[in-house]
Amino acid sequence: MTAGISSLTNLSSSSASKTASDASTIAGNFNQFLTLLTTQLQNQNPLDPLDTNQFTQQLVQFASVEQQLKTNDRLGSLLTASKASAAATASGLIGKTVTADGATASLSEGSATWTLTPARAAAKAVLTITDAKGNVVATQTKALPAGSQSFAWDGRTSTGQLAPDGKYTLKVQALDTTGSSVGVDTKISGTITSVDVTGAEPVLTVGDRTVALSSVEAIGGTGGN
Repeated sequence: MTAGISSLTNLSSSSASKTASDASTIAGNFNQFLTLLTTQLQNQNPLDPLDTNQFTQQLVQFASVEQQLKTNDRLGSLLTASKASAAATASGLIGKTVTADGATASLSEGSATWTLTPARAAAKAVLTITDAKGNVVATQTKALPAGSQSFAWDGRTSTGQLAPDGKYTLKVQALDTTGSSVGVDTKISGTITSVDVTGAEPVLTVGDRTVALSSVEAIGGTGGN
């Protein structure tokens, strides 16, 4: 009879491990387990009764797996609801202006704009603009007062030519009056034209750039550049 309960143990353990992601299968195996257990109890040898500890452990294992499956289902429902809520929120942003972390802006019709926020006033800041291939197209040197400020580039290169429309990245190296480095936070702004909600996080299209919703710092009204 011990051998019989051992086989029953192997059956239930194997079933539990294979059906962690299938509630209907684990329920079927649990019913099979109960049927086999009932049969063995009815036909046990009174002189060699079943070890109740073993089948009690199997009942506990099945109950544990079933509870885990229910927990996973609840978590899945919560994640689905959360994603749907985020998607609804993001879709309502289309047409609004947005400010987000980033150093890459779009040059369109001779204008590209960044928002610069130095950690403190900078006596000298070298602003370097590179194209999509990493080539330096323009460099400017200016002082940056404390606080947020807009920096607009007219698209003119260092040689005086007008750069073609496209994506350009701004790098800022700033120093204070003592020659110490000053950190400068760079942000970009634009109008949201579409929202992609297929991934784990909504992604906004701002001009010809993509911006993760989590990187957005401010949202304005409709319109704007």
